[in-house]
Amino acid sequence: MEAWLIGILALLALLLCGLPIAVGMLLVGGIGVGLLLNPTAALAMLGQIAYQTGLNYELSVVPLFILMGNLIVQAGLADKLYAASQAWLGHRKGGLAMATVMACGGFSAVCGSSLATAATMAKVAMPPMRRYGYAPSLAAGTIAAGGTLGILIPPSVILVLYGVTTQQSIGELFLAGLVPGILGILLYLAAVRLTLFLQPEAGRAAERLPLADRLRALRGVGGVLVLFVVVIGGIYLGVFTATEAAGIGAFGAFVIALLRRALTLRSLYAVLIDTAATTAMMFFLLIGATMFTNFVNVAGLPRDLTAFIDGLDLGPVAVLAAILVIYVLLGTVLESLSMVLLTVPIFYPIVQGLGFDLVWFGILVVVVTEISLITPPIGLNVFVLNSVMKDVPMQAIFRGVVPFVLADLVRLAIILAFPALVLIIPRTMG
Repeated sequence: MEAWLIGILALLALLLCGLPIAVGMLLVGGIGVGLLLNPTAALAMLGQIAYQTGLNYELSVVPLFILMGNLIVQAGLADKLYAASQAWLGHRKGGLAMATVMACGGFSAVCGSSLATAATMAKVAMPPMRRYGYAPSLAAGTIAAGGTLGILIPPSVILVLYGVTTQQSIGELFLAGLVPGILGILLYLAAVRLTLFLQPEAGRAAERLPLADRLRALRGVGGVLVLFVVVIGGIYLGVFTATEAAGIGAFGAFVIALLRRALTLRSLYAVLIDTAATTAMMFFLLIGATMFTNFVNVAGLPRDLTAFIDGLDLGPVAVLAAILVIYVLLGTVLESLSMVLLTVPIFYPIVQGLGFDLVWFGILVVVVTEISLITPPIGLNVFVLNSVMKDVPMQAIFRGVVPFVLADLVRLAIILAFPALVLIIPRTMG
């Protein structure tokens, strides 16, 4: 049996035993390199990986964008986003669910985390939907699916890590996520309507607000809109890099929180601690994934995988389709961030060799990862919602996300058929 296959099986066994994936990848990768080379080389490699990861300038965008999202949450703008969406959509049938999708999209534009989007919007959007008698499956399914937009609509932490791993421009990846993100919002709105077509009693309309109240609700989200336009517009026009945009975004969020009088010394301390803890977790995952990737590279997995693909004599599109199917299958047992860090270093050289654009491939990977966030048995967004809303059975949440999974599959097919939808904006950036 090949050494890399033994390593992958050992990693899966450790994960089934409940070991954190970062620790499992470090152990398997370190021991594997030690056995294939020598223990001294394994220790030296681990030290070098940790040193280079910690000093990687491009990765400085990670804590800055996490800080920006935490400050926006602290400022209470998630409530304002939902209130504005509800004011304009709530009077329609299923309008509160559609407002939840819109609010998730808006919050994703300043957050960058799927789990944070889902957890935050659950506290904001679920009470009104309960009050108007929405079916728990539709309400929870909408929040779980809407939360997945957090890893695609820029700024996205996963896109940052993908860019660092594949040496692609983080700014281009951010801009490439715009059209697929908007497409995702539109298809999720269609999924809500499909659910109501099949279950008309699942969600009723709220009261229609006067035009003056709806316009007043928009004022509460002006700060978020300006911040998003400055950050993404600056990247698009070439005014500043993604790293500089992250710093500007974090500072802008800090100013917004100050103007809204939402910060105290205690709350600022809590925001900074949470940012540091989340960043440390992601860096730990990245170090573990890099160590494991080095092990499978030394063990010859890329060589064997390339030879296997060549032996199948498949066309480039068929190979790409097979890789996406593998991502869907892995997404049922692996957490999204870990899956991306573990697989991208293996697959991207193959995709590049087939002549596909790596920015386009990165968006495909993230869209497939979004699907994995709401599909069983892992469905991390579903688990997050179940921990927040303990009275909603997990089966009901999984049942509620089915139309949204179908919407994601439609979006994936559109992106596969029309790569220009992804590449047109980044290819025209300043």
